[in-house]
Amino acid sequence: MPRKVVFTATGAPEVLTVRETPLPQPGPGELRIRVQALGLNRAEALYRAGTYLEQPQLPATPGYEAAGTVDAVGEGVTGFRIGDAVDSVPAFDHENASNTR
Repeated sequence: MPRKVVFTATGAPEVLTVRETPLPQPGPGELRIRVQALGLNRAEALYRAGTYLEQPQLPATPGYEAAGTVDAVGEGVTGFRIGDAVDSVPAFDHENASNTR
């Protein structure tokens, strides 16, 4: 079963836990990525601590940047096929973000 890192409260690294989670099927217009590399940096540490521009919606999972391959596609997805190499980068709603520094 897949695992993911989750936190249910903001704070130090000790708030992080590993949970087994069901592997969801992608919905219409979605695709699922088998992650092979994940970027964790200062932004994720600030997010976990609750001091980043975006506040986490708890429970939350750190890790905005990822690279891997498409392993499932939902109905209506065009331009991607299973096996395609892909990456993801963050997209934030800075207009509604609260700056807590």
